[in-house]
Amino acid sequence: MRNVTKDNITDVFAGYMSEDTDPRTKEVLTSLAKHLHDFARETNLTHDEWRKGLEFMEWAGRITSPERNEFVLLSDVMGLSSLVDMIHSVPEATSSSVLGPFHVSNPPPLAIGADMKRHYEGDVLLVEGVVYDTDKKPLAGATLDIWQTAPNGLYSSQDEEQDISSFHALMTTDENGRYAFTTVKPVEYTVPSDGPVGQILDAVGRHPWRPSHLHFITSAKGCKSVVTEVFPDDDPYLDQDTVFGVREDLVMSYERQAAGSFPDGFELSGKVSGEYLRVEFDFVLVKDD
Repeated sequence: MRNVTKDNITDVFAGYMSEDTDPRTKEVLTSLAKHLHDFARETNLTHDEWRKGLEFMEWAGRITSPERNEFVLLSDVMGLSSLVDMIHSVPEATSSSVLGPFHVSNPPPLAIGADMKRHYEGDVLLVEGVVYDTDKKPLAGATLDIWQTAPNGLYSSQDEEQDISSFHALMTTDENGRYAFTTVKPVEYTVPSDGPVGQILDAVGRHPWRPSHLHFITSAKGCKSVVTEVFPDDDPYLDQDTVFGVREDLVMSYERQAAGSFPDGFELSGKVSGEYLRVEFDFVLVKDD
């Protein structure tokens, strides 16, 4: 087309789509082009800035691997991951939060009451709770994909000293919808800042810190799965999470317990000696209509 201008190029782009284009594809791509074109016009984007942006994306592609997804991290620090989570969260269910770039597929099974910390040292944390639906019915056979950093602040995929399944587990709830495990108290940590995402953080004067947390993907038959994180209420970075993952209903409290003071009827296969921390956190899943 000969008469493309800076004012009509968005409409011309949309007009190039064929009539049999999938409606959702057409909606998303047309809106994306509109916002990209508006962005370029509003900022008077220069050729050097445009090239720099392309180089940034190329760098993110080069640094991305099965163990580290720089594009997911970019989405996280730009707030896009959390925005998508919040758009699709259901008020009656546990809030969703960022998946992050370090989830490991096919984690090893972990029995209820078993230990996830293995040989690692640190404050022992007993985590327990119940998975419910929105009618407050316990969900037997629900699964919890659980993961966290080691006490050194690294996920297993970041640390050559850890087995890939270290601090990763898959637990199935009992007939009462209950889950429980012991681990080491999670620590706050920095997101990787040695790549393109780190350049963004440096450019705008932002720190790379995340509050300590436990990751969960909670699923049950007939319900929508929830990808989320839970955070202790005393973490110094709770109100300045660099990936915007904290939600009010995802904040929990650790309670220090005396040695041997496990709840009645509670059985642990992992060894626990001395004082420990305990937290109860329940998950609520909405039915999948």
